[in-house]
Amino acid sequence: MTDIALDHVTHHFRIGRKTITALADVTLAFPSGGFHALIGPSGCGKSTILRLIADILQPSEGAIRIGSEPPSVARRQHAIGFVFQEPTLLAWRNVIDNVRLPLEIVGGAIGGGRSPESLVELVGLAGFAEARPAQLSGGMQQRVAIARALALRPRVLLLDEPFGALDEITRQRMNLELLRIWQETLTTAILVTHTISEAVFMADKVHVLAASPGRLVKTIDIDLPRPRRLALMRTALFNRLENEIRDALFGEEMDQRQAIETGPKKVAARG
Repeated sequence: MTDIALDHVTHHFRIGRKTITALADVTLAFPSGGFHALIGPSGCGKSTILRLIADILQPSEGAIRIGSEPPSVARRQHAIGFVFQEPTLLAWRNVIDNVRLPLEIVGGAIGGGRSPESLVELVGLAGFAEARPAQLSGGMQQRVAIARALALRPRVLLLDEPFGALDEITRQRMNLELLRIWQETLTTAILVTHTISEAVFMADKVHVLAASPGRLVKTIDIDLPRPRRLALMRTALFNRLENEIRDALFGEEMDQRQAIETGPKKVAARG
């Protein structure tokens, strides 16, 4: 298990002649073995954070550590699994061969890792090993993507809104399945979501981000018992935590809006 830390991380994108600041001076800690959620409006840098941790992008300023090493070391050690919003399965490969793909790329099994067959069972697809992606539902395809991300026995599992395209019923079922898989694999998991209830239900800590540029607003501890059950969503504590996140998300936005609305009146009063 591995701690992850972002230390005063800023990241800029170049779009033509423009420089866009996706993240500004973000300091974040993801304790080892925990389940963490990143939530915030579109454009606040949630996915950018995952890509920086995965060594897909490099920070413009600041530093990132996975354990005591930079992300590039963890990537070379195959310590990072990544699940995207779309399953991105190879249509011509069946389930077991899609799960096996990372092992083929690195040229063999990782010591102590699960076999592709056991991973297919782990994600609840026993009996579908020979099915092609077109024969699976969206939720089943994402199960395959999760199994593939676990093939190299990663210490870190990054999940970029993996259930965003699913209907609400399937999404809640997949949340329960993901929690079960996480508890069995003992990874440090980071989930990007736009759904407040999903963040509360899944995570130990919810990190709230604001946009323009992306920055950390608040980290909220989720003091709910595990294993999680859907009945938790009807409790007063669950609702209180949802409202705390909602206040963190919209409080600053409302303050800015009120300042804009009251500004001209103050100028008029002085005149």
